[in-house]
Amino acid sequence: MSDWRADVLKFWFGLPYGKQFNSDAALDWQIRQLFLKLWIEKRQLPVSEFLGDALTALAAVVLFDQLPRNMFRGNAEQFATDHLALAIAGGAVEGGLDEQLAPRERAFLYMPFQHSENLADQNRSMLLFTALGDPRHLKYAKRHHDVIERFGRFPHRNAILGRAPRSDELAAREVTPW
Repeated sequence: MSDWRADVLKFWFGLPYGKQFNSDAALDWQIRQLFLKLWIEKRQLPVSEFLGDALTALAAVVLFDQLPRNMFRGNAEQFATDHLALAIAGGAVEGGLDEQLAPRERAFLYMPFQHSENLADQNRSMLLFTALGDPRHLKYAKRHHDVIERFGRFPHRNAILGRAPRSDELAAREVTPW
């Protein structure tokens, strides 16, 4: 039996930098084939199961935050485990587990704060990404923060989530964080 954490981390961090952020149907299919069963299995566990060490927390955040965005691209299911990823990321940061990770790994551990539609989480994202010191990640954290500060949600998710756009969102020219 393989170590699910090693499988997730080796795959995710084995991708060329930036590939994780691009729409790629072949990659999405590959991720579904490799990780859908694991995602279904692990999402049943309590958050505390993933806070024993830094690499377990990181693997769980990638599994619950990043991989669903590929597996379920264009479907509301891509956000189904965001709450788990956020709780794990919060617990990992509170426990200092993030300090045991390399900067690139920490950036992915912090992503659930950036993906949250809660301004307090976005403020925390800004603090974490500022401290990380990577201008690329900070730029995107700021964009996400600014959208939530302005609209209180990500308008680009409206159609997928079945939400009606509000007048302020319709009036805005650019409502996506990237």
